[in-house]
Amino acid sequence: MPRLLCSSSSPYSAKVRMAAAHLGYALDAVPVDTGAEPDDLIAANPLGKIPTLVTDAGEAVFDSRTIMRHIDRESGRSLYPRNARRAAEAEQLEALADGLCDCLLAHVMERRGRPADQVSQAWLDKQWRKALRALDRLNAAPPRLSGRPTAGHFALRAAIGYCDLRFAGQWERGRAKLVGWRRRFDARHPELAALAPH
Repeated sequence: MPRLLCSSSSPYSAKVRMAAAHLGYALDAVPVDTGAEPDDLIAANPLGKIPTLVTDAGEAVFDSRTIMRHIDRESGRSLYPRNARRAAEAEQLEALADGLCDCLLAHVMERRGRPADQVSQAWLDKQWRKALRALDRLNAAPPRLSGRPTAGHFALRAAIGYCDLRFAGQWERGRAKLVGWRRRFDARHPELAALAPH
């Protein structure tokens, strides 16, 4: 069975795990501590980043979008629509959701990785502004939930899960449509809720 080197708090790992579970693509989720740079992770991915998928043949697949494409090919191509316009929409949504996570993670790591007197408030503010703009864009036009979920849907649900984990009570204000989207997604896919970042 393919192994997914991952973390329960990682939104990128969550996206992949949700998509795999929904498609019935069996994988073994193996928690790793990237800070410890474990040998199995470094051997598979010299960048030492998660998620990293190790196939049954021992081949490594990384990063999360590449893993999503791999799972899509292996499971019958349903994460990215065949229609060019709809495929572009799914890809754009995935990119926006992943970019939101990039900003939020940069914010978290700045606070965690530096002594308090060296934390750059200007950097924190810049990352937060980017995140809020992305959230506002998503709130203005949440993706439709009719039909099959795409890679973009899973990426967005994982991103919202990360917002819930690290920024609960801050991101939701004024974004009722996005909060409602999360509720509707979870109602349609209750089996995936436990795979959100936690």
